[in-house]
Amino acid sequence: MANPSSRASGLGRVLIAVYGILALAATGRSVVQIIQKFDHAPFAYTLSAVSAVVYIVAMIALIAPGRAWYRVAWVAIGFEMLGVLVVGTLSVVDTRLFPDDTVWSGYGAGYFWVPLVLPIAGLWWLATHRRRATAASEGAAAASRGLGPTAEGAGPAPAERAGE
Repeated sequence: MANPSSRASGLGRVLIAVYGILALAATGRSVVQIIQKFDHAPFAYTLSAVSAVVYIVAMIALIAPGRAWYRVAWVAIGFEMLGVLVVGTLSVVDTRLFPDDTVWSGYGAGYFWVPLVLPIAGLWWLATHRRRATAASEGAAAASRGLGPTAEGAGPAPAERAGE
């Protein structure tokens, strides 16, 4: 059985749960807004849908093991941070840009500023788990080439490695 991602342990589980909750909330919000009143604020409602996709991708990337998913998590959460800061600032500076709120309006005020705090926590979590992601990925690659330990705890015998 494959080892679970080190990012999906401890505080990482809390982050994953919060990303899941925000993914559901943002998806629900954007679907309702787009179906019922898209003409009123198409840009704002599209941004809500984008935030939903970002939360879904970030959640999956935090769960999935490996270096590639680690990078996807960095990109998704970094994009989320940028989105919260840009949309939050624009929605405060010029309220006419957003005739209706998005998930990221007012730095996530409609969600008790969780959208502002979450990417900070997520980026910190990724930064503190960098070595584990790289080591786990390299260990899995070595094991798939027959260079790492087997299930019994020992690698192939030298004769087996030499092709004898």
